[in-house]
Amino acid sequence: MKLVEKLESALSPDRVSENQTLLEQHSSDESYHTPNLPEIIVFPENTNEVSAVVKIAKEHDTTVVPYGFGSSLEGNVIPYDGGIVMDFSLMNKVLEIRENDFLVKVQPGVTRSQLDKELKKYGLFFSVDPGADATLGGMASTNASGTTAVRYGIMRDQVRDMEVVMADGSVIHTGNMAAKSSSGYNLNGIFVGSEGTLGCFTELTLKVYGIPENIMAARAEFSTVDDAVEAVISILQAGIPIARVELVDEQSIKQMNHFSDTDYNAVPTLFLEFHGNEAGLQQDVEFMKEIVKDMNCQEIEFESDTAARNRLWEARHNVAYAYIHGHPGKKQMVTDVCVPVSELAGAVKDARAAVNASGLEGGIVGHVGDGNYHILLMVDVDNPTDIEKANKVNERIVAYALERGGTCTGEHGVGVGKRKYQEKEHGNALAVMRKIKTALDPDGVLNPGKVV
Repeated sequence: MKLVEKLESALSPDRVSENQTLLEQHSSDESYHTPNLPEIIVFPENTNEVSAVVKIAKEHDTTVVPYGFGSSLEGNVIPYDGGIVMDFSLMNKVLEIRENDFLVKVQPGVTRSQLDKELKKYGLFFSVDPGADATLGGMASTNASGTTAVRYGIMRDQVRDMEVVMADGSVIHTGNMAAKSSSGYNLNGIFVGSEGTLGCFTELTLKVYGIPENIMAARAEFSTVDDAVEAVISILQAGIPIARVELVDEQSIKQMNHFSDTDYNAVPTLFLEFHGNEAGLQQDVEFMKEIVKDMNCQEIEFESDTAARNRLWEARHNVAYAYIHGHPGKKQMVTDVCVPVSELAGAVKDARAAVNASGLEGGIVGHVGDGNYHILLMVDVDNPTDIEKANKVNERIVAYALERGGTCTGEHGVGVGKRKYQEKEHGNALAVMRKIKTALDPDGVLNPGKVV
């Protein structure tokens, strides 16, 4: 029996497709990396079907690439070996909300906004905010984080348990619902961030949080990046429970103004948010004002109104799209290094020098509370010179980060774009990672050519 016939028998004919348009839609992500067509798209509805697809792939010596929303940025889901792309969009149910345990169980195709809509009924929210409305399975796959990581942690910190279909089709659970455990190896830590190379996630149990009583947002302008970063360090040292703190450089503010119809001064700017009760929040805000004043803050504005806060953060989240909109015909290469916070000011200045030297258009934004920053570089993907320049910028900032104890990727994952830096970053530990991959997926069925 042919591969497609077996898949249709295991699922149903209407959930197995060789349609050219669908193949093209699943041939790329949002990165600049070269697309590649898969052979077949499947749309499973439950764990048993995922297991069946993996077993069939193994029998036919083909590959499986798990696919969420396609919003990854390092070629993480591009099927370079063709094979089967497993689209989890039909596995999109919120299975259980345990409000008293502050836990939720979801299928991998549930999106962040979909989950928060359900949680809001219980006075809860999910903390990880990568900007894009990604799927929870995809976010676990790349160990996503985003603007709120400085307060609530990254994706790995939120995962209590996962149901995973292994490369042989067997099904395991990686954890439990307890708040802590010293039992066995930490499988959550191994599978979160594995980018579909070790198993296919079919259920996730995640931590959630109570919606804060009060939320205050702020926008603080500085004359230099050094002053802005020093202000963040001082805020963190003071123990102020800041929920978000984002750096946007002057070039990005210009793009933001043009795209989002804002009129901010084009200077290094911090976007901040504070969560808490009314009395405590007011005290924190007053303390923060004194700190940023000592760091030569030129101007600071606060927003407590929900609509105004949403406009501020929408403008911040839309910076990447502002660059794309402002450079028609070009694609965006987004870098993603992370350094110790004490090294961040130097890293951002060196990154700006690298962009200027390249001659490419680009801006710098960063989750400065945890030392993670991005360069948004606009490139013509059909122009080899542009790609070469962009790669040189990326290599320079990765080298800068690794020399200072940082990492080549803070949240986007390795995919294919960051594989070349793995040996330099991990040394002999990379061999251990490869042994884990070989042990769990000896035939290379799952998302081959990625991470290790």
